[in-house]
Amino acid sequence: MWHNFINQQKILFSMICLGIESTAHTFGAGIVSSEGRILANVKKVFTTETGGMIPQEVAKHHEEVCDSVVEEAMQNAKVSWDDIGLISYARGPGLAPALKIGMEVAKNLSSKIKKPLIGVNHCVAHLTIGQLCTGAKDPVFLYVSGVNTQIIAIAGGRFRIFGETLDIGIGNALDKFGREAGLGFPAGPKIEKLAENGKYIEMPYVVKGMDTSFAGLVTKATQLLKKGEKIEDVCCAFQETAFAMVTEVSERALAHCEKKELLLIGGVAANKKLCSMLDKMCKQRNATFFAVPLEYAGDQGAMIAWQGLLEFGKSKEVPIDIYPYERTDTIEVTWT
Repeated sequence: MWHNFINQQKILFSMICLGIESTAHTFGAGIVSSEGRILANVKKVFTTETGGMIPQEVAKHHEEVCDSVVEEAMQNAKVSWDDIGLISYARGPGLAPALKIGMEVAKNLSSKIKKPLIGVNHCVAHLTIGQLCTGAKDPVFLYVSGVNTQIIAIAGGRFRIFGETLDIGIGNALDKFGREAGLGFPAGPKIEKLAENGKYIEMPYVVKGMDTSFAGLVTKATQLLKKGEKIEDVCCAFQETAFAMVTEVSERALAHCEKKELLLIGGVAANKKLCSMLDKMCKQRNATFFAVPLEYAGDQGAMIAWQGLLEFGKSKEVPIDIYPYERTDTIEVTWT
């Protein structure tokens, strides 16, 4: 299915890339071929029983696990260092201390095996791994992760952001509420489980044009919990409200962009309730809904490796460094 796509990239030789992901809670190493075969995808995730992410603690976690993650990826892929033709790393956006660990690991590997090194945008990598895994050709992307809640589509050679959160991302909203509820980190899967046995309570619903806001939702959910509402009901209402908001703006983007595909990407794409709501909306519009497979929904190295392969030799060279605030819509799409 992907032979035509690869041909369009004009990749004239086979290359294998090792990608390093370290933008937030995950340190990952992925190995992907220029034909789009994912040979390995290994990761270790920073977690806590209570509280959230402290950047320096996340960086320490990445330092401790980086060697074993890379070694396991190489073993799983059954390749040698001579087989690796390119090293890529996530240059941003993300937590600066965590980004630095990934960059240094990638730089050291590149120097050791004397192979080229390229930094790529973490958010763009989420978009392109979604296309690789699902076969979506020209979708509207709904990107929902920790800090990100964005409606994106390609127009004029760039990823254009048609709508986004006005305050915090939907993933961070879930985690912030989870901290208040004592659910630990990451809270999303625990909230999803609790919501299965809950009933709806009215919550703040904030959509402004194509943009969304989740801060008031977190505040209200926390207040309801402190007033004695059942945690199952609060979790149910939180999910229903937040997901209805992003479903509304996704539908509006499909109409505005005149596209017939919606692709859900990012860590929150693992939520079955969100997938169900988006799929129902797409069917009503005669559009096709795609969700990135669970293994590639969250942060991982395979997406960084694939993006490195797409950009290598085609994109404007960016100095090897970290870019904690680099936006998706600053990246020129040179590989289509």
